[in-house]
Amino acid sequence: MADHHIPHFQNDAGHTAIEIGVKEFLCVGANPPFDHPHVFLDMGADDEKVCPYCSTLYKFNPTLDAADTVPAGCAWEYQAA
Repeated sequence: MADHHIPHFQNDAGHTAIEIGVKEFLCVGANPPFDHPHVFLDMGADDEKVCPYCSTLYKFNPTLDAADTVPAGCAWEYQAA
Protein backbone atom coordinates (compact mmCIF):
# COMPACT_ATOMS: atom_id res chain seq x y z
CA MET A 1 0.00 0.00 0.00
CA ALA A 2 2.93 2.36 0.52
CA ASP A 3 3.82 2.33 -3.17
CA HIS A 4 0.64 4.09 -4.30
CA HIS A 5 -1.71 6.80 -3.08
CA ILE A 6 -5.14 5.81 -1.76
CA PRO A 7 -7.60 8.67 -2.40
CA HIS A 8 -9.38 10.12 0.64
CA PHE A 9 -12.86 11.64 0.48
CA GLN A 10 -14.84 13.84 2.90
CA ASN A 11 -18.46 14.89 3.10
CA ASP A 12 -18.61 18.20 4.98
CA ALA A 13 -21.69 19.25 3.02
CA GLY A 14 -23.70 16.17 4.00
CA HIS A 15 -24.32 14.91 0.46
CA THR A 16 -26.48 11.80 0.24
CA ALA A 17 -24.21 10.34 -2.46
CA ILE A 18 -20.80 11.15 -3.94
CA GLU A 19 -19.56 9.88 -7.29
CA ILE A 20 -15.86 8.96 -7.36
CA GLY A 21 -13.46 7.56 -9.97
CA VAL A 22 -11.92 4.78 -7.84
CA LYS A 23 -13.15 1.63 -6.14
CA GLU A 24 -10.61 1.60 -3.27
CA PHE A 25 -10.49 4.68 -1.04
CA LEU A 26 -10.66 6.08 2.48
CA CYS A 27 -13.62 7.96 3.89
CA VAL A 28 -12.78 10.52 6.58
CA GLY A 29 -16.35 11.76 7.17
CA ALA A 30 -16.11 15.51 7.63
CA ASN A 31 -12.90 17.51 7.53
CA PRO A 32 -10.81 17.37 10.74
CA PRO A 33 -11.38 18.00 13.56
CA PHE A 34 -14.89 16.66 12.87
CA ASP A 35 -13.70 13.55 11.04
CA HIS A 36 -14.51 9.96 11.96
CA PRO A 37 -11.92 7.15 11.95
CA HIS A 38 -10.40 7.08 8.47
CA VAL A 39 -11.86 3.85 7.11
CA PHE A 40 -10.60 1.96 4.04
CA LEU A 41 -13.44 0.97 1.73
CA ASP A 42 -13.28 -1.39 -1.25
CA MET A 43 -16.21 -1.68 -3.67
CA GLY A 44 -14.91 -4.93 -5.12
CA ALA A 45 -17.17 -6.00 -8.00
CA ASP A 46 -19.90 -3.57 -6.91
CA ASP A 47 -20.30 0.02 -8.11
CA GLU A 48 -21.50 1.44 -4.76
CA LYS A 49 -20.36 1.37 -1.15
CA VAL A 50 -21.83 2.94 2.01
CA CYS A 51 -19.45 4.22 4.69
CA PRO A 52 -20.28 2.41 7.95
CA TYR A 53 -19.47 5.53 10.00
CA CYS A 54 -21.16 8.44 8.21
CA SER A 55 -23.53 6.57 5.85
CA THR A 56 -22.26 8.43 2.78
CA LEU A 57 -23.08 6.46 -0.37
CA TYR A 58 -20.10 6.37 -2.73
CA LYS A 59 -20.84 5.56 -6.38
CA PHE A 60 -18.17 4.53 -8.87
CA ASN A 61 -18.09 6.69 -12.00
CA PRO A 62 -15.43 5.42 -14.45
CA THR A 63 -15.36 8.75 -16.30
CA LEU A 64 -13.85 10.51 -13.25
CA ASP A 65 -10.17 10.71 -12.32
CA ALA A 66 -9.04 9.49 -8.89
CA ALA A 67 -9.26 12.94 -7.26
CA ASP A 68 -12.46 14.09 -8.98
CA THR A 69 -15.87 13.93 -7.34
CA VAL A 70 -19.48 14.75 -8.21
CA PRO A 71 -20.42 16.98 -6.51
CA ALA A 72 -17.04 18.69 -6.71
CA GLY A 73 -14.92 19.39 -3.64
CA CYS A 74 -15.23 16.08 -1.77
CA ALA A 75 -11.61 14.93 -2.23
CA TRP A 76 -9.46 15.34 0.89
CA GLU A 77 -5.67 15.71 1.11
CA TYR A 78 -3.73 15.22 4.33
CA GLN A 79 -2.14 18.44 5.55
CA ALA A 80 0.81 17.92 7.90
CA ALA A 81 0.77 20.28 10.86
